[in-house]
Amino acid sequence: MQPPRDKAHPDKAHQDTAGDAQWSRPECQAWTGTLLLGTCLLYCARVSMPICTVSMSQDFGWNKKEAGIVLSSFFWGYCLTQILGGHLGDRIGGEKVILLSASAWGFLTAATPLLAHLGSAHLVFMTFSRILTGLLQGVYFPALTSLLSQKVRESERAFIYSTVGAGSQFGMLVTGAVGSLLLDWCGWQSVFYLSGGLTLLWVCYVYRSHSGLGRFGARPADGQAHQGSLETALPEAFCLGWVFNMVPWLVAIPASLFSGFLSDHLISQGYRTITVRKFMQVMGLGLSSVFALCLGHTSSFCKSVFFASASIGLQTFNHSGISVNIQDLAPSCAGVLFGVANTAGALAGVVGVGLGGYLIETTGSWTSVFNLVAAVSSLGLCTFLMFGKAQRVDLSPRQEDL
Repeated sequence: MQPPRDKAHPDKAHQDTAGDAQWSRPECQAWTGTLLLGTCLLYCARVSMPICTVSMSQDFGWNKKEAGIVLSSFFWGYCLTQILGGHLGDRIGGEKVILLSASAWGFLTAATPLLAHLGSAHLVFMTFSRILTGLLQGVYFPALTSLLSQKVRESERAFIYSTVGAGSQFGMLVTGAVGSLLLDWCGWQSVFYLSGGLTLLWVCYVYRSHSGLGRFGARPADGQAHQGSLETALPEAFCLGWVFNMVPWLVAIPASLFSGFLSDHLISQGYRTITVRKFMQVMGLGLSSVFALCLGHTSSFCKSVFFASASIGLQTFNHSGISVNIQDLAPSCAGVLFGVANTAGALAGVVGVGLGGYLIETTGSWTSVFNLVAAVSSLGLCTFLMFGKAQRVDLSPRQEDL
């Protein structure tokens, strides 16, 4: 164990620049709440289609293969704008990228019911809509990573990122609960109207309340990751039980907050940053995959809820592991670096959806899917444990070994 490190960076010039650019505590609190809500709304819009797929399939006569095309098409677009989003975030400011993309995906989501009835080619229009939504949402997390790496103190990054990341689980929870009710009461169109409309209201609030983002953050100086496949599999695996649309995300929200608090606390106590990051990945990939395996080998409803909740809850520890580790390595270009990493995750989503469907059709069981999740998670964990570092690489000539 090493003694606690000085919060100030040894590079004097970099310290002065970072100190000028970082948020004050009130600004940090305001941004954290705003971005938490933004992440929640991003996932509300993202999962609106999975929630409504069954009803839309009945209306438009889609079979399972056609519905799968619509669902997986999101990742076709999502993997194409990750690096672009990070680059734009590093160059013009992550807050601007987030606001512009949210305006576009909010409008597109609200307009989805209209697009679905433009003509008889429902499958084509919906597939195109999902690809475009993926393109627009693909810039969000790289831009978010760029923003936080430049504006948040190193000692607070894990907690802030985990708090904002909890919005993804909260969005799942809101859409799973409210969306299910709207489906019964008002039809599938209402789910898109609500999620898209709320996103547009959020954009208006951010813009008007913060004078075009002037108070929230200045342009960064020049030169300045996705949920696992288990998350994609569960809504379809247990679409007859609303419990599975709510309980795991209720568990995941406090789990994400706790992981961020624990990570920052351990570092403040003197543990090396890379040691903490790897411990978080052991929880987020290793232990979560154990519960995924258990989920695939039980027929008990109560045990299934428990295993699913534990697995998804533990996956949020990745926010304090590999996700924030990117900011350890290169905060000045964290957006682009995160974009590269998240592109790989998006490609895995494209392949995983198709492969998961093939395994289910071939074996007639979800066990093989959860076995695949565990295998991929274990491979990723072993790779990070062997090669993961937290030595800053974007400083010259001086570097700090974390």
